[in-house]
Amino acid sequence: MRLRIWLPGIIGILLGLNLGVLGQVTPTPNSGSGCSDPSNINCEQCLKNVSCLWCNADKKCVDYPVRTILPPKKLCPLSDARWGVCWVNFEALIIAMSVVGGILILSLCICCYCCCCRSRKSKKNNSIDQKMEREKEQRRMRQEERKSEMKVRHDEIRKKYGLFKEPNSYSKFENN
Repeated sequence: MRLRIWLPGIIGILLGLNLGVLGQVTPTPNSGSGCSDPSNINCEQCLKNVSCLWCNADKKCVDYPVRTILPPKKLCPLSDARWGVCWVNFEALIIAMSVVGGILILSLCICCYCCCCRSRKSKKNNSIDQKMEREKEQRRMRQEERKSEMKVRHDEIRKKYGLFKEPNSYSKFENN
């Protein structure tokens, strides 16, 4: 149950949405005041507006610098900058996203490598099987040729020494 509440919150942080307890999108309060409003005295009140950034170092709410991806150090150090939720700082967010991205890229590369190797292996096995089949057929043909040559040679030797088996001249005559 906690995962269902926690995961949409993280996704909301990444997308810049303000998510409620049940993961439903809630409109951000926009009373016309900016992030430097004096009512933004703590992190929770400041981060109700997604365009605001809370700096823990000097405990003030500032406009998020949208022109840069990360807030500059002169505005607020990354370890003290909060955006979206108060318990995640930019430094941890960068490290976590780098690790997750690295794992995804690595797993994608491993999957591609395995798929390529599997197809290469099956092609290689097919070519090896075909080669062995051809060699087997060639050996069988050579063996048959040798058998026929041996038979011819043996028949010549039998004829030479008069041992050739001729059809039996004393066969029984049948009357039809």
